Amino acid sequence: MLRSYIRRVPVGGLAIDPLTEPQVVAHVLRALDEGRGGWIVTPNVDILRQVARDPALRQELSRADLAVADGAPLVWAARLAGRSLPARVAGSDLVWSLSQGLAAAGRSIFVLGGDPATDGAARAAAKLAESFEGLRIAGALSPAYGFDRSPAKIRAIGQVVRAADPDMMYVGLGFPRQERLIATLRSEHPRAWFLGCGAAVNFVAGDVQRARPVLQKAGLEWLDRLAREPRRLARRYLREDAPFAAALLARSLHHRLTRKPAHRA
Repeated sequence: MLRSYIRRVPVGGLAIDPLTEPQVVAHVLRALDEGRGGWIVTPNVDILRQVARDPALRQELSRADLAVADGAPLVWAARLAGRSLPARVAGSDLVWSLSQGLAAAGRSIFVLGGDPATDGAARAAAKLAESFEGLRIAGALSPAYGFDRSPAKIRAIGQVVRAADPDMMYVGLGFPRQERLIATLRSEHPRAWFLGCGAAVNFVAGDVQRARPVLQKAGLEWLDRLAREPRRLARRYLREDAPFAAALLARSLHHRLTRKPAHRA
């Protein structure tokens, strides 16, 4: 298994795998060939903030098979503390690179999430299939908002996924809803891989425009989203996440200077 030979990097209460995007894809494809499924989580600053105040949530995420840094501040914090993460690995990018690798292997995907009013999951799945010849679409579903509050509706989705039997499932419901659903589904699909991908389904479907690459590379993708949805995101990004990110970087620098522990996982 991967964790037996790659030393994980603790950042803000979670252990992060120091992998590049191509390495993640290679690991997933190798595991599928060996009949092993798994779960990828992509922590960013907002997720770390929520995990820091909820030990149960941290314990839940620790069960994931891979955890990669979907947030430039996590990469910066690790480097400030003297432990390297090679790069940001965004869930919105993994949807594309994993699909490309899965297509080459003749594997299948199931897309869950997106806007139910526009059937976003089906449109995202069609876009991926159009982009990567050989990618098989096992299914796509955009459930109504609030479905995850109904055990009966969750069971119904489980039945659909079970019948589809995908190799990879993209779940774009937002954190932590998508992770909690994945925790329920993966026990019934031990040979499948799951990725909680947040807004990626909306990005692929074209319902939401992603930030320009220059902002992504600079770690400022959040600024683009804030400009587009200030009412919804101002409190989260400016009053909650920004102070947390500053404290995270300060702890990392303090560790670099004093050698006292900065992050535990």
